[in-house]
Amino acid sequence: MIVVRADPVICGHSGEARNLAEVALTRGFDDVRLLTWPIATLQAAGLPLKPVDRLQPYSAGIAVERPEAVGDYRVPDGRHMAGLTGRLVELLAEPVPTTCLSMYLAPHANVVMDAVTAARAAGLLSDVHTIAKAVGSDVTNVIRSSLREHRFGAAIAQLTTFLAHDEVVAVSEYTREQIVVAAEAVDRHCGTLFAQQCRARVTVSYPPIDTSAYLDLDQKAVDAALARRGLQRAGYVLFLSRVTKAKGIHDLVAAYAASKARDLVKLVVAGTGPALAEIRELAAGDDRVVFLTDVDDDEKPLLMHGCAAYALPTKEEPDFVETFGIALTEKLLAGGGPVITALTGGTGEAVGDAAVIVEAGDVTALTAALDRVVLEMSDHERRSFERRGREHAMAFDRVRVFDDLFGPGTPPHAPGPTTIGAGELATLATDAGASE
Repeated sequence: MIVVRADPVICGHSGEARNLAEVALTRGFDDVRLLTWPIATLQAAGLPLKPVDRLQPYSAGIAVERPEAVGDYRVPDGRHMAGLTGRLVELLAEPVPTTCLSMYLAPHANVVMDAVTAARAAGLLSDVHTIAKAVGSDVTNVIRSSLREHRFGAAIAQLTTFLAHDEVVAVSEYTREQIVVAAEAVDRHCGTLFAQQCRARVTVSYPPIDTSAYLDLDQKAVDAALARRGLQRAGYVLFLSRVTKAKGIHDLVAAYAASKARDLVKLVVAGTGPALAEIRELAAGDDRVVFLTDVDDDEKPLLMHGCAAYALPTKEEPDFVETFGIALTEKLLAGGGPVITALTGGTGEAVGDAAVIVEAGDVTALTAALDRVVLEMSDHERRSFERRGREHAMAFDRVRVFDDLFGPGTPPHAPGPTTIGAGELATLATDAGASE
């Protein structure tokens, strides 16, 4: 069971669950189930969604379940939690060894541990092994907010639920370090011993990426995609991510407007998010800034491959820091123009030595980087960036990550092929920790 934000939410970590589920089918798991919210609930929450009618299908053997709420209007949010927790109890009661991975701790890990507790109390629990994977929002949006507002009870509850799992992992080394720092702050205030446990137990499991979707792209498909969008190869700088301040989009629009490169390349802003209306207004009157709000997973690598540069000048905000940067790694795999980014949070782990680095929030430096990449960089240097990028990004191939996390061969605790329930759960709140 994998519990995480699910398609159709625009978020790199929702792709993690898809990739792990797909690999599970090749590793002895024969029944993979995805549990998520009803689409209408996701839409009502205001989350940025992919085009619902163009979602990539899952492989045969992966079933998507969207349990309806349990109860009536007098239990507004808990109804959905009850529906998902109840379904997980039913899956846990099946007499087969099961591994359950929680991705995002709030509320996903709570749902899993509640289901485990309920199934055990009812005498229904079979052999289950739980893994909790902490991502950006667990630290930046939940624990940090609790510490900043001196609401230590919420931080204690979060850390307690996290450590109650059999295994605890973080999405990057940076995230692991931040978990320990947050635990130390809670310990200082409350006299607890969370930091000691986190140092000893938390390991790193990087995001699993379907590298095959970005390698050896059909060049005719690239040309056709660009033609549909009115674009030319190496004729645009691409921003493809959630449109929010922490992704550096305001800085990028300002840097592009001041650049000499503007005369040669367009700026393509691909994505949706809370700052989209503001960015449209900021770029009003500039017909060289193009907005795309309907890019699906099939088109994404084609646009990445065809650009002159991919810019994600992310920066730290009070409620967000890029704890890895999945889109950066996907771009390295896709090839094409170089990546421009800032060393914020875990982005250095995502790009290695294969990106042009600017200081976060420095618009002048970003302008210079755009001009350097578009106007000055030699073909040899571009090919060098492309080669190093692919070599680095292959470390995050989904099969490798799956085997490191679950172990090679058959499912844990099982003598042969068995059942894994793969549940994807999307949070009702607009979670500022979502990455790409």
